Amino acid sequence: MLENYSWKSARRIFQRRKVALVPVGSTEQHGPHLPLGTDFFTAHALAESAARDTGAICTPVVPVGVSAHHRQFWGTLWVSPQTFRQYMREVATSLEYHGIRRMIFVNGHGGNLSSLQEISRSLRAEKVYSFVYQWWTDPSVIELQSRFFKSKGTHAGAMETAMVLAIRPELVDTKRYDEAVRGAAVQFGITKFGAQLPVDTLEFSESGSTLDPHEATVEAGKRIFSTALESLETLTHWLEKARANDLEPKTHKG
Repeated sequence: MLENYSWKSARRIFQRRKVALVPVGSTEQHGPHLPLGTDFFTAHALAESAARDTGAICTPVVPVGVSAHHRQFWGTLWVSPQTFRQYMREVATSLEYHGIRRMIFVNGHGGNLSSLQEISRSLRAEKVYSFVYQWWTDPSVIELQSRFFKSKGTHAGAMETAMVLAIRPELVDTKRYDEAVRGAAVQFGITKFGAQLPVDTLEFSESGSTLDPHEATVEAGKRIFSTALESLETLTHWLEKARANDLEPKTHKG
C-alpha cells in the first residue's frame, strides 16, 4: 500500500502514523498443489487488511526469505540468514529515518523467524520497537485448527491450504491433493532422540507436503484469516498506544 502513494502523500502519512506493518514471506515450494508464493501471499493479505482497518502504514511485501532447505524443489528462491537479517534490518532503519519507531514484521514463513527475532532484539537497544506476528502460531488460530482439521499437517497441510483457498483460490490445484498425500511427511522435519536434525525438506517429504490437505475448505480458511486478522489488529492498536517506557528494556536490577 505504501508503494501506491507519491512521496508527498507518503509524507502526510508518515507524519500522522506511529506503526508500520512489514509483510515478509518466501518464494518456496508448498507441495504440488499450492503456489510458490503461499507464504508471502498470506503475510501480504493480512498486513494490507490490518493496515486498512487500523490506519497503520503497510510496506511492500518482502517475497524471498530463508528457504535453502527447500532448494531441491523447482522454483524455490532463498537468501542466506545473514543477508536476510541485514536486508530486513535496513528496511527497519529506513522506516525509522521517516520517524517510525514501532513496527510489526508480519511473517509468513517459519524459516525467517529466528532472524526476525534477532533483529527485533538488536533494534530495541536503539529504541526502535519491532515485533514478529505469525498467523499459524497464534493461539486463537491453533484452537481453530484443532476444531476444523483432524490432519494437523503444517507445511502445505490442511490449514495452510485453507488459508490460500480463502485469499487466492484460483492458485490452489485441488486435483493434486492425492499427489501431495502420497509423498507427504507425517511431520515437518526429522527428530532423533530429542534432537531436530539439520536436514532438507526432500529428505523427509517427497511431495514437499506434510499430512493431508483434503480437509481444507474456503470457509475454514476465511475463519482462520479473520481470526488472525483480529489478533494482528489488536497487536497493532496496542503498539500504537503503548507508552515508550513500557517498550524500553529495563535497567540494572537493584
